[in-house]
Amino acid sequence: MHCDIVIIGAGPAGIFTALELLRRGSKQKIVMVEKGHPIERRRCPKSVTGHCVGCKPCHVTTGFSGAGAFSDGKLSLSAEVGGDLPSLIGEDAAQQLIDYTDGIYLAFGADTHIEGVSDPDAVKQIRKRAIQAGLKLVDCPIRHLGTEKAQEIYFAIEQHLLANGVEILFDCECHNLLLKGETCVGVAVSQGAQFFDINAKQTVVATGRRGADCLERICAEHGIAHQPGTVAIGVRVEVRNEIMESVNNVLYESKLIGYPKPFKNKVRTFCQNPGGFVSQENYDNDLAVVNGHSYKELKSDNTNLAVLCSHNFSEPFNQPIAYAQKIGELTNMLGAGRILVQRFGDILDGKRTWQKELAQSNLRPTLPDAVAGDITAAMPYRAMMNILNFIQAVDHVVPGFASTETLLYSPELKFYSNRVKMDSCLRTNLVGLYCLGDSSGWTRGLMMASVMGVLMGRCLHEQE
Repeated sequence: MHCDIVIIGAGPAGIFTALELLRRGSKQKIVMVEKGHPIERRRCPKSVTGHCVGCKPCHVTTGFSGAGAFSDGKLSLSAEVGGDLPSLIGEDAAQQLIDYTDGIYLAFGADTHIEGVSDPDAVKQIRKRAIQAGLKLVDCPIRHLGTEKAQEIYFAIEQHLLANGVEILFDCECHNLLLKGETCVGVAVSQGAQFFDINAKQTVVATGRRGADCLERICAEHGIAHQPGTVAIGVRVEVRNEIMESVNNVLYESKLIGYPKPFKNKVRTFCQNPGGFVSQENYDNDLAVVNGHSYKELKSDNTNLAVLCSHNFSEPFNQPIAYAQKIGELTNMLGAGRILVQRFGDILDGKRTWQKELAQSNLRPTLPDAVAGDITAAMPYRAMMNILNFIQAVDHVVPGFASTETLLYSPELKFYSNRVKMDSCLRTNLVGLYCLGDSSGWTRGLMMASVMGVLMGRCLHEQE
């Protein structure tokens, strides 16, 4: 197969690369390669079975729009949130791209309401309590798509791309790059039992967070300049909505950052889901990790959010993704392949949590097949201490957050590793090869990955 541009991965970064090329009037032949299904065929069987059946690939994390389609669909509208792309292209340029990209989401049906801007006086009070607790509050305007609405929006985008000549190869897996000297000339892929090459003038790798380990392997094999980045290890915390309502009603998502003693690693909250549901995601190596979703209409009695501890490694260690995976594997072992859940008070008491105790609590888990147990038996001491001390600090901002019944699910892992070295047009040291999105190590989340795609589309169009 021959084309002008091949895009590996149909997540937000890849989607918006193709979308921006079309909006610029590009006549180049674009082929997208996606390991999963089209969005209309993505169905998690758990909604029927009540438990994860281990689909391969996982329908929650693969397919058109990537994990974004089945997440809560929050678009962060500030350049202060979403990774380090502003340090590459400049904060003003990043904010302009966010505003432009937000307009595209609105054109495809996103809700016009913006969370977190209605009550500045209440935000000041939350910030005051955060400062008193030694934490930093990042109050970012949020456009909440909602899980079900996000799927509708991305379906409309999928149909728009197909109707305008973009060829999308679903259930198609990329195995390697095709090189001629220091030039990338395409990719080797398989679709079912068929193996073939796609020759292209420009190759864009946008495999998402799920493809971070694959990109790490490719970088090492082909000498793509990169450096080990940060990996985040943490838990998914769940509390009753009543505990979080003072924050939920004002900010929807509060981003708190701290550096708790004794180790002073960066710890932060991430992906807050008011009235949301804790969920399980499965990676290809049978690694089960926890995440959280929030719908527009369907609501639970609980709020969940991630508490993540950042780990930066120095020489000679260069395998941060493998390190985090090992922690996940240990936790999965304790839970017989399922997510572990433990009450915060039980951790402080030095005991495991039992299923009977969960059944007697005010707080009922929204991930019903999570296994009650002891997450501290697998979590490294440094990470665990950072997380526990951070949760106690957050309790000063949100009283009741560190209650006995607060639930901690594990493992929550974010593979923000392998930051690829590139210029402001996203060019790597291999001619014709570009990397973007969460797998590149430069972005985190829907909006900034989409922004990187827009930038990629503009750069490719300028080269026509």
